[in-house]
Amino acid sequence: MIRIISALILAVAATLCSAAEQPLQLADNAPERHIVVPGDTLWGLSSKFLKDPWRWPEIWRMNKEQIRNPNRIFPGDVIVLDRDASGKPILRVEKLRPQIYSEQINQAIPPIPPNVIEPFISAPLVVEKDGLESAARIVATQQDRVFLGNGDIAYVENAVPDMKQWQVYRNGKPLLDPAYPDQNPANPTQVLGYEAFYLGTAAQLEPGNPAVFEVLTAKQEIGRGDRLVPAIRPAMTAYVPHKPDTLIDGLVVSVYGGVGSGGRGSIISLNRGARNGLEIGHILALERNRTVVERDDEGRKVNVQIPPSRIGLVFVFRTFDLISYALVVQSEGTVEVNDFVRTP
Repeated sequence: MIRIISALILAVAATLCSAAEQPLQLADNAPERHIVVPGDTLWGLSSKFLKDPWRWPEIWRMNKEQIRNPNRIFPGDVIVLDRDASGKPILRVEKLRPQIYSEQINQAIPPIPPNVIEPFISAPLVVEKDGLESAARIVATQQDRVFLGNGDIAYVENAVPDMKQWQVYRNGKPLLDPAYPDQNPANPTQVLGYEAFYLGTAAQLEPGNPAVFEVLTAKQEIGRGDRLVPAIRPAMTAYVPHKPDTLIDGLVVSVYGGVGSGGRGSIISLNRGARNGLEIGHILALERNRTVVERDDEGRKVNVQIPPSRIGLVFVFRTFDLISYALVVQSEGTVEVNDFVRTP
């Protein structure tokens, strides 16, 4: 009964929030026209035109299907800021480029920088317990190396012989839900999953068992026991930045890389996922609840809860059932574990 009442309250709150939506506000010095260039992203463009970048679909007058399958924007296109009959801002695109072009040369602009998130969408980040145990494994390193870096040689068992490019991972820590058990009824246990740490890339030089591999890039130290999975270049999903239709109230579980805090450009995991209504392209506000210690009239120490303050925005780019990964696209100061993520 309590869960049903809570769900009704959230539904009513979501309706009220939607009704109270403020008119679109243009960013300060929003341009009348912008020529799209290589390196532009949908998030960058939305920040250029809007004070609230997650309202990008509104200024384009997109419906839900168009948010998930948008018309692509290419370098050379011109985005024009216009007004409709009632004076409300609207964007349109002028296709000034030739109709015949090379898709490989003239790729559509991505939602967010692909080089930042590509390793995080091309292989599992959240796995079941022992989920990497069947993957290829480094069993030895070249003689003068304990840990491997760029150009070093590794010997790998159980590698598929016809796969050239690989990614290197290490079994990570269990991701525990900091809200367990009260605030996340979708998760019947405290464990959200197990994180697999991305360490770098390697190429198979000589098939065998063990096979000979060369480390191409090392984001962190690579050593004996680390796991390899084939590197399959993912197709970038054509998602558009937008806010969730429902109220999301979650927490930052971890900052990728095993550190306690991050900032703009950091990858973070959240204790909310597809079961909670999160999807690729959702924008969430980062908030911090603060408690300060004061003294009352009798000189005793008391904890005073300060209202939450917004410290940034995150862009959800990958979702699992109980957990999601997001890129910090705006931050004021550091982003820390247990910061809140909420519908903006």
